[in-house]
Amino acid sequence: MPLVRVEIYKGKSSSYKKAILDGIHAALMEAIQIPAEDRYQRLYEMDPPNVEIAADKSQNYTFIEITLFKGRSLEAKKKLYQAIVNNLARDPGIDRNDIMIVLHEPPLENFGVRGGKPASEVELTHRIDI
Repeated sequence: MPLVRVEIYKGKSSSYKKAILDGIHAALMEAIQIPAEDRYQRLYEMDPPNVEIAADKSQNYTFIEITLFKGRSLEAKKKLYQAIVNNLARDPGIDRNDIMIVLHEPPLENFGVRGGKPASEVELTHRIDI
């Protein structure tokens, strides 16, 4: 159940934003094998005066935070980073150096799921030890 938060500069087209969300979701399915229906994404558009980034970054700078169940291997995370960057470079055409990805991995007991149960006490529908 990855929770995805994306921040971009305001003013991009609907198709641009959809390509970002679709590219991230495809990468999550490929790299850490989440089910197709396991999609929880939020995209925030930032006004330029409210964002400070390094001078070598463009107006296409994309910041991605993913909160997910703890347990994926370093290899799976590397695969995820590359899949996201490759997908977003292809469509909507974001330079690889304009993408920052941060993973947050709280313990399972810190997720309330399925009617308020800790995720550590439910049978998950997919593997997390990838």
